[in-house]
Amino acid sequence: MKFDQVKKVVLYSVGIGIIFVSGYYLGGSGFKLETGSFPKVSISREIPIDRRDVNFGLFWRIWDIIDESYYDKTKISPQKMVYGAISGMVGALGDPYTAFLPPEENKVVEEDLSGSFEGIGIQIGFKNKDLAVIAPLPNSPAEKAGLKAGDLIVGIIDLEKKIDTVTTGINLNDAVKMIRGKKGTKVTLVIVRDDATDPMKVEVVRENIDVPSVTVNFIENEKIAHIKLMKFGADTDSEWNKAVSQIVQKKDVSKVILDLRNNPGGYLQSAVDIAGEFVKKDSVIVIESKGKVENEFKTDRFGKLENYKVVILVNAGSASASEILAGALREIKNYKLIGEKTFGKGTIQEPLQLDKGSSLHITTAKWLTPNKNWVNEKGLEPDITVVDSLDTEVDEQLQEAIKEIS
Repeated sequence: MKFDQVKKVVLYSVGIGIIFVSGYYLGGSGFKLETGSFPKVSISREIPIDRRDVNFGLFWRIWDIIDESYYDKTKISPQKMVYGAISGMVGALGDPYTAFLPPEENKVVEEDLSGSFEGIGIQIGFKNKDLAVIAPLPNSPAEKAGLKAGDLIVGIIDLEKKIDTVTTGINLNDAVKMIRGKKGTKVTLVIVRDDATDPMKVEVVRENIDVPSVTVNFIENEKIAHIKLMKFGADTDSEWNKAVSQIVQKKDVSKVILDLRNNPGGYLQSAVDIAGEFVKKDSVIVIESKGKVENEFKTDRFGKLENYKVVILVNAGSASASEILAGALREIKNYKLIGEKTFGKGTIQEPLQLDKGSSLHITTAKWLTPNKNWVNEKGLEPDITVVDSLDTEVDEQLQEAIKEIS
C-alpha cells in the first residue's frame, strides 16, 4: 500500500518527539497548525449517552471545591482547567509518546518544523522514563558546553524564569518550555553521566539554532560521498534531492557513506522516499502493525543511488525514522551499519488537530522492518561496533566507514 493511500502518521524518536530545545518532527504528509491562546470554552455537565456508566461525580466535586474555595480567584481559568484535565486523562495511559498539546505547546511544533528556533541545540527524550539528552547538535551551545548523548537530565534551573526543579515525572512539553528561551539567556541543566558518580551542573547560553536537513561532502580525493542526514523535516526532500544531484554529477563517485548519527527521525514519508533512492521501486520499507492488521509502505521512485556501494553510520541518537531507513536498507541491500546501537523507538503516532490549534498525538501502531523485526527498546545492533572517542579529534566511526567502503 502506498503512503498516500493511508492515514497521515507521525514518527517521533522519543517522548513526544525529539526536541532540539526546542523541536519535534512529525511524520506523514505534513500539516498546517492553527495556533492561538486558550480559547473560551463552554462547560456542560451533561454526560454522553454512551458514557453514562462512567462516574464523573468526583471530577465535578473537585471542580466546585476549587471554584468556591481556592483563595486566589484570578488563578482560576476554566479553559486551562479543561486542558489540564484532558492532559491528565491522556497522561494516565503512561505512554510518553501520546500527549495532548494545548495551543501554545502545539505552536512549538509549527516553529520547529521550519528548522529554525532559539534554544541550546539538544535533542531530548526519554530513556526508561528518565529525561535524557539524545544528542547535542553539531556546533550548538549544548555541544560547546559539554553536554553528551546519554546524559540524564535530573534538574533544570533558570533564575530568570524562576525555575529550579527536578525532572522526575516531567512531561516532554514542560521540559521543552523550561529549557528553550530567548537568545542570550541562560539555562542550567543538572545531569547525571554514566562515568560520573555525582550530578553535575552545565550552564548553557541560548542562541539561534538553524538545523539543516542534509549536508554532503566529498572525501578521499572526492571519490566518496559523505551524506549527513540530520532530520526528516519539512525541507529534507528538497535538500536531499540537491545532494543526490551533486553526487550523480560526479562521475568518479561510486561510494556513499550515509550518516544517520544523532538523527532523531521525523516525517515517515521522507524516510520512505529516501530509502527509495537506494532500492528498487515498490520495495517494502516499513510495515505498520496494529495487531493482526498490517499495512506495507513501499517506495514509489527509481533509485538514483541503487548501484552505489553504501555503508551507514548510526549511534544511540539514531532513532525512529532513522531506524526505519537503516533497518530497511540493511535487510534489503545488506548495507552494513557501523557505529553504536540505535535508540530503539518502534511506535507510530497520529496527529489529530482539535479546536483552536490544540492537538492530540496518539500512538496508533507499531512499525516493523521489512523482515518484521520490532526495534522498540532494543534498537539496531551495528554490524561493526565502533565507539567515537571524545578524547580525540578523529571521527573513529567515519574512519571505519571509509575503511570498510574502500
